[in-house]
Amino acid sequence: MMFQLNPQDAQFLYAETAQNLTNVTVVAIFDPSTVPGKKTIRYMDIVRHVQSRLSVNPFMMRKLVRVPMDLDYPYWVDDEYFDIDCHIRHSRLPEPGDWRELCIYTARYHSRPLDMNRPLWNMEVVEGLDHVDGLPEGCFAILTKIHHSALDGAAIIRFSASMSDLDNKGTPAMSLEETRFQPSDSPSLATMLSRATVNNAGLQLSLFSSALRAAPGLVRDASSAVLSKKEPKYPVPQTRFDRAVSPHKIFDGTFFDLEKIKAIGKGVEGATINDIVLAICGGGVRKYLQHHDDLPGDSLIAWVPVNARDKGVVDASGNDISAMTVPIFTEVANPIERLQAIHRATSGRKNSPSGGSARLLTELSQHIPALPQKYASQLLIKARLVSSHCNLFISNVQGPSKPLYMCGAQVASTFGMAPLTDGLGLFIATPSYNGRIGFHVTSTREIMPDIRFFIECLEASVAELQDATKPKKRARKKAARKTAKEAGKKR
Repeated sequence: MMFQLNPQDAQFLYAETAQNLTNVTVVAIFDPSTVPGKKTIRYMDIVRHVQSRLSVNPFMMRKLVRVPMDLDYPYWVDDEYFDIDCHIRHSRLPEPGDWRELCIYTARYHSRPLDMNRPLWNMEVVEGLDHVDGLPEGCFAILTKIHHSALDGAAIIRFSASMSDLDNKGTPAMSLEETRFQPSDSPSLATMLSRATVNNAGLQLSLFSSALRAAPGLVRDASSAVLSKKEPKYPVPQTRFDRAVSPHKIFDGTFFDLEKIKAIGKGVEGATINDIVLAICGGGVRKYLQHHDDLPGDSLIAWVPVNARDKGVVDASGNDISAMTVPIFTEVANPIERLQAIHRATSGRKNSPSGGSARLLTELSQHIPALPQKYASQLLIKARLVSSHCNLFISNVQGPSKPLYMCGAQVASTFGMAPLTDGLGLFIATPSYNGRIGFHVTSTREIMPDIRFFIECLEASVAELQDATKPKKRARKKAARKTAKEAGKKR
């Protein structure tokens, strides 16, 4: 059987440059104190565990084979020389082994390219985290880097679950039979060329069909804009994030109690956790740009990925994402008014027939033949077309609500890094895990030299929203008196 990249998978391959790799890095920190019998976890125990879960993650044993002249999308083929020892390394965090050193180490790891002649992933087991605040002594981290052409955000959550256990006894977190491994044959040159002819013709028809479906919405929006003679409602301002990204990626992050973040939504009827995340990011970005005297008068616009898979889909490999562009109202000082405005904006975009320019751009890109897509991706990067629609990435992915384990060690914390693109030099990922939600920031040294200060701005934004949504003292006292009065009547 042959497995070929879909157009969206290949887009991440073609968009890669020497300065901007399209890798995703996931970091899990493990607490070995939960291992039964207090046994020591050795490096080879981890290697054997990963080896035992390869069959439910076929991409881990497949490499890319590109069609000559990129006439068609590449194929995933079994790596006949696969050697797990080439994909897992062991290292130690430099002294003093604190959070700052872990962030620097993660950013450097994320910035190194994958070997494109092997399956597109690797891991690094990192010890020496003894001075990271909030972690028990003896913790270690596993850094996993995967090319975005193999997995998107939702697929990475599934991958992490496939590597994890529900308890310290080794009960798999997901059925290891969900994906039966199927050999991926390497196509001959003749097969690739003949399939390219058929595939390109089919994709051109799909592209034409998608364009026709989108045409009524485009015509309606264009006519409305001409007749109204108004400026776009949410123009995209220029900011310090609108720069070419360098290879010097940086990372930092912070974590919050998930229930306390959800409680913010009580201040705005109907507000979702995604709305709250966008409001927090809007407040944090506002404070950061204000500090640098660089806050534009118009709202910054976020590019928000959306999982497009149908519910219940088991095979979550590859990419299947849509997107929407959303204003985060950085020009609004009042945190409640900002959250209200974001809720109205996201509700409007979800209910919109066209789904917004980002969604349309994503859909059309799934039907472009390989060779035009390759050059179109490079052209989009050089022309910074995406950054003309938005200023930053914000991704909110729901993770496991209960603790996970590996080799008996409990996952104490997780975080990660995502790829950037020229003109979009800030990515804020907000996955949740075991009752906490993290705000994980990827940028570059040149764009955000004071990334720790930006984290403080996000923390201040959370505190501001929490304070604004707390019941007023008078209301709390009135509620307390009412409760006491009702309790007296019952007696």
